[in-house]
Amino acid sequence: MAARHARVAAGLAELERWLADQVRQGLTVAGERDWADLARRLVDAQAPGVAGVVSRLARVRAEDDWPERLLAEYALLHLLAVAYRRRDELPEPLARTVLIRTGFPVTREEVLAGPAVRDRWDVLGRRDETQERLTARRVWLRGRVTGRAALVLSFAPPDHPLDDSLVTGTVIDAGLTFYPGASPLRALVATRHTSGDTPGRDTEPDRGVTDDIAPGRGGVAQPVFTAAPPGMSPEDAMDEVARALAGDPWIDSWPLVLADVVPTSGMLGGFPLHPRTGVPWRLLAVSGGRSVTVAAEWTPQGLRPLTTWDDDGTAVIV
Repeated sequence: MAARHARVAAGLAELERWLADQVRQGLTVAGERDWADLARRLVDAQAPGVAGVVSRLARVRAEDDWPERLLAEYALLHLLAVAYRRRDELPEPLARTVLIRTGFPVTREEVLAGPAVRDRWDVLGRRDETQERLTARRVWLRGRVTGRAALVLSFAPPDHPLDDSLVTGTVIDAGLTFYPGASPLRALVATRHTSGDTPGRDTEPDRGVTDDIAPGRGGVAQPVFTAAPPGMSPEDAMDEVARALAGDPWIDSWPLVLADVVPTSGMLGGFPLHPRTGVPWRLLAVSGGRSVTVAAEWTPQGLRPLTTWDDDGTAVIV
């Protein structure tokens, strides 16, 4: 481990010098080949997390507002490099966040060994994206009692099925164990419950997985659909995102449930929509100019609407 830390430190020191050169010479100097070469050197330095960020900079360059965004990405990379160098001065949760962002792994066994947070978790929505040779599925959840946000990630090679056990619009009575960090978000479903015990408390995770909260025919668990989950005001949502970023400045997405908001073609509760969202026609149709509850994924570029609920309480994926 000491040898790896030495390699990572050397790689991030090079990154700091490279970033200083970019700011001094101008944002138009570097191109796709430069970022690819730098990413390969960071992989060799055993800092794959940082390498992944660098390798995605070409996408930023393709955006309309690329100068502002590229400078912001450079700033976050510099912050991460400095935080790694000074990690011994940081609080333990933040230092762990820095190590994870750099690319030091956390095993599934380590996560499952932690305390499980039991709650009735609303499955707010999901988004699939291709990352190199894998397809990643992000599933967003929020606890009805604890109010905690959670992200369950799964991966599969292209053309292979992804985990579809978490159905948008349903609620699961489950214990989630969270990855360590200053603003814990990513989680694993450690247990699923059928009992009537009160959720919302920390429990020891069961290493097996029990049936869901509504057993169906032959004992097979069936998803339970419910009305809209509890929401928050845009002001409270902004405060929550601010607290999350204060703990982990490198967060690039966070699930929100906005209550009583009237969507427009480009705004949702005062938040701008993500540029790639386009006009959310389905959301506008459900709203009909009236206030609705909307689950959305916050990103630095704007909100990505996920799900809304109609007058009958039926979840509508938008």
